[in-house]
Amino acid sequence: MEQGFYKKSLSLVIPIAFQQFMLSLVSASDAVMLGMISQNALSAASLAGQVMFVFNLFLTAFTMGTSMLASQYWGEGDKKSVEKILAFVLRAALFVSLLFFLGTLLFPRQLMFLFTSERALIDGGVVYLQTSALTYLLLGISQIYLCIMKNTGYAAKSTLISSTAVVLNIVLNAVFIFGLFHIPAMGIAGAAFATVIARAVEMIWAVVDSLKPNRIRLKIRYFLHADRILSKTYWKHSLPIIGNELAWGLGFTMYSVVMGHMGSDAVAANSIANIAKNLLICFCIGIANGGSIIVGNELGAGRLDEARQYGGKLCRVAVISGILTGLALILISPLIFHFAALNPQAEEYLKWMLVICSYYIAGKSVNMTTIGGIFTAGGDTRFGLICDTITLWCVTVPIGAFAAFVLHWPVLPVYFLLNLDEIVKLPVVYKHYKQYGWVQNLTRRPVCEKI
Repeated sequence: MEQGFYKKSLSLVIPIAFQQFMLSLVSASDAVMLGMISQNALSAASLAGQVMFVFNLFLTAFTMGTSMLASQYWGEGDKKSVEKILAFVLRAALFVSLLFFLGTLLFPRQLMFLFTSERALIDGGVVYLQTSALTYLLLGISQIYLCIMKNTGYAAKSTLISSTAVVLNIVLNAVFIFGLFHIPAMGIAGAAFATVIARAVEMIWAVVDSLKPNRIRLKIRYFLHADRILSKTYWKHSLPIIGNELAWGLGFTMYSVVMGHMGSDAVAANSIANIAKNLLICFCIGIANGGSIIVGNELGAGRLDEARQYGGKLCRVAVISGILTGLALILISPLIFHFAALNPQAEEYLKWMLVICSYYIAGKSVNMTTIGGIFTAGGDTRFGLICDTITLWCVTVPIGAFAAFVLHWPVLPVYFLLNLDEIVKLPVVYKHYKQYGWVQNLTRRPVCEKI
């Protein structure tokens, strides 16, 4: 079992981690290229990207819920139920995507005003939001298809599609931002336009690939008429995930709001620190997402003892990878400064922000694997909602905001307080894990409902 676990883990973790790394490269390329234009262009795109960050909270919740059920039903060998899951989740994702599309297209200035009061940053952000509005509709389709691929034995193909789109995005970034090959330079609008084209290619490829033999494809009858029992099970366990993602994500967005009102130097440094952190945490995300699929397969197949043992192995791997990733961030800090074109004050902020991010990553690795991976695989989703809501909204967000706006503390002490959430909740997460409430099979329902 030991050898089988690690072999299966690597076959899932590596593709998913690489896919996440490639996605993070888009933000990195935006930062590097826009930073070459001006610090304000970098900061404006970063703040505008917070809207996409909030949207991704919904997508993450939808895909986590999809993985929760799809992995168990796939482990049970029930292909028809996986097709039903694709259909009704896609319908929900499209509804949310439409709301974000209309919001960024029609109310971009109001959205930017939530994050900053600096006119130059708002104007740049408005251009970015309106140009990239179509991206939300494209992502709402592609990410659900790619999630189904990962859960049905095509994780490598999902990575290929996503990574190709990323490479295309980066190349088009350079073309449209700087105006290569006789194309007019578009600046910040070019970064947004490149994203739209790349996401369109990704969506078309994912949908076309699903039409191949033996793949999970969209059935119109399931899209129009959802399986009531299956849908009820999905929303029962997915609504807490959505609440959890919103509680965590909106709390994390508040960090950007706080930094956004502490000056453009703080915004620029925070943008680079987040990009570096996101690039390095990709392997930890791979462990969480791949682990969720592995544990879900075992639970769906009724092998509860094996699922429990796999959970323990995943936790140990998460601890080790989190510590190593945090150390790696500190070691590559000089290289980050080489690519970050910041003024001296912003560089000073960034130096210490990267140190703070190192311990944040270590805690995040463990919490992500347990809450977002192991617990979710077994439908134990309410704990994450409660844990993140209390940690963020009762501890770090109010303390950080109080320190910034009432006590008027400097940038770095405020940033330190805002990054304590992953450490604060570690003891409670460990205690909940040892109660094994997540060891449950979600596929057990009347046979007539599976027909």
